[in-house]
Amino acid sequence: MNSPLIETRNLFKSYENDGVLTPVLYDINVKIKKGEFVSIMGPSGSGKSTLMHILGFLDGHTSGDYLFQGEQTKTLSDDDLARIRATRVSFVFQSFNLLPRTTVLENVMLPLLYHPTIPVADREKNALKAIDIVGLTDRKDYLSNQLSGGQKQRTAIARSLVTNPDLIFADEPTGNLDSASGVAVMQVLQKLNAQGHTIILVTHEQTTAQHASRIIHIRDGRIVSDSTDFKRVMAGEKGILK
Repeated sequence: MNSPLIETRNLFKSYENDGVLTPVLYDINVKIKKGEFVSIMGPSGSGKSTLMHILGFLDGHTSGDYLFQGEQTKTLSDDDLARIRATRVSFVFQSFNLLPRTTVLENVMLPLLYHPTIPVADREKNALKAIDIVGLTDRKDYLSNQLSGGQKQRTAIARSLVTNPDLIFADEPTGNLDSASGVAVMQVLQKLNAQGHTIILVTHEQTTAQHASRIIHIRDGRIVSDSTDFKRVMAGEKGILK
């Protein structure tokens, strides 16, 4: 039987400052299969972004286990982790993180500058393909500061695609967008998922979370629900917020 793409077992995370331990995540047990579209949802300070950073190899966990494609991550070297970040996971952030006086094509090609496996001869072709997938071919030569907010986020999604990662993390990708642009961005992510990409979305917005096929709800550092039954998840969310 194939291993889950991601599996955590009794995962804990705490931070230490001047000898004081601050727990952030408690006893996180979750499995995510290849090809899933999962929302990690919760209010500010719930621990959802910390969990994303751990799953995306941007931060380490304090105790417990994190397995990526069946392999224990705590045994990986710094070089192994750097290679995974460069080739197997990618991120879309709320703030876009585009270079302002650089074209869409140049921004999308950035992750390929030092890519260890994609040949130089293929890099522009791969970038143009990613730009086409998000519907921005007619904007490929525009500077990023000439784009609308929705177009900037679609450029960021294209940039996340260009390395052909196993897993795309989207951290509040609609947070800086109007509602129409936000829907358009989420539709792009749904399209990518339909093409086989695994997507983990972090959000505090119910309407954004519902674009996924599964919602993991976190509160106070603990998973309080994990379901594909959106009505039950949202009813629970309303109860928590009362």
